[in-house]
Amino acid sequence: MDVEAGLRRRTLKAGHRLLVVVLATLAVWAVWQVRTVAIPVLVAVFIASATVPPAHWLMRRGMHPAPATTVVWLGLVAAAALLVTLLIPVTVAGIDDLTFNLDRFVARLQGTAVRFGVDEARFTDLGDQARQWLSEQSGRIAGGALTGVIATGEILIGAVLALVLAIYFTHGGPNLLVWLTELLPESSREETRTGASIVFHVVGRYMRGVALVGFVDGFFIGIGLLLLGVPLAIPLAMLTWIGAFLPIVGAFLAGLLAAVVAFIAKGWIAALAVVALTIAVQQIEGHVLAPQIYGRALDLPGPVILIAIALGSTLAGIAGAFLAAPVTSAVVALLHHRAEVRERPAQKNLGTSGIESG
Repeated sequence: MDVEAGLRRRTLKAGHRLLVVVLATLAVWAVWQVRTVAIPVLVAVFIASATVPPAHWLMRRGMHPAPATTVVWLGLVAAAALLVTLLIPVTVAGIDDLTFNLDRFVARLQGTAVRFGVDEARFTDLGDQARQWLSEQSGRIAGGALTGVIATGEILIGAVLALVLAIYFTHGGPNLLVWLTELLPESSREETRTGASIVFHVVGRYMRGVALVGFVDGFFIGIGLLLLGVPLAIPLAMLTWIGAFLPIVGAFLAGLLAAVVAFIAKGWIAALAVVALTIAVQQIEGHVLAPQIYGRALDLPGPVILIAIALGSTLAGIAGAFLAAPVTSAVVALLHHRAEVRERPAQKNLGTSGIESG
C-alpha cells in the first residue's frame, strides 16, 4: 500500500513538472509570436527600473507623481542630449585622424608586403576586386532596401512604444500591477505581486550595476587611450560603457575594436598596451568591482551567460542579446524564491516536530 502511494506521488510530481515545462514552452512560443510588442515591453520595464527609484525618491519628499516623473524624464533627456552634443565633435575629429592614419597604415603594410616579396601590383588587383565585389552587391543592397525600411519602421515604432510605456511605468507602475493582479484568482494575487517585485528589483539592480561597472571600465580605458594618443578615445570609452550591457561578449568586442584602432593609428606596441589595459580593467571588474555591485543580481556562471546571449541573439537579434542576461537573472531569482517558499513549510514542520518531541 505504501509502495503504491509513493508511486502515485512520484507520478503526480512528474506529471506536474511536465505540465510546468509544457506551459512554459507555450508561454515562450506565445511571447515569440508577439515579439514585436513583447520586446518593447521588456525594454520599457528595464528603463523604468532605472527611472522609478529617483521618481519615488521625489514622491517620498512630497512631490506629486506627475511632476516627479516629469523631472526625472526631463533630466534623462537633457543628459542624453548633452552627451550626444559632446560626443559628436570629438567623434568627427577622431574619424578624420583615423582616416589619415589608415592611409599611412595601408602604405606601411604595402611596404612590408613588398619586402616579403609580394608584388605591389597585387595590392592594386585586390583593391579592384574589392570594388568589383561591392559593385556586384549593390543590386542586392537595393533589392533589400524595402525590407530595411520596414525593419527600420518597426524599430522606430518599438522604440516609441518602449519610451511611452517606460514613462507610464514610472508614473503609475504599482497601480497597473494591482489592476493586472486583480484579474487573477485571489489565491494567486499575492504570489504574483511578490514575483513581479522580485523581477523588478533584480532587473533594477542589474541595470544600475551594469551602468556603474561600465562607467568605471569606460573611464579607465578612456584615460589609457588618451594617454596613448589613440584616436576616438572618448567614443571608444563610450562604446566600452555600452558593451558592459552585453556581459563578457561586449567587453571583448569593445576591447578588440580599441586594439584595432590603436594598431592602425600607433602601431603594434600601442595595440598591445591597449590589450594589456583592457585585460587589467576586466580583471579588476570581475574580481573586485562587479561582485560588490551586482550581488545576486547577476549570480550566473559565465557559460550560462554566454548561452543565454547566444539564444537571445538567435531569437531576437541585437535586442535579444542585450535582454538575455537580465531576463535570465530574473528567471533564476524567481526559481530561487520558489525554492525558498517550498523550504519554509518543511522547516516549520521540522521545528514543530522538535518541540513536540521535547
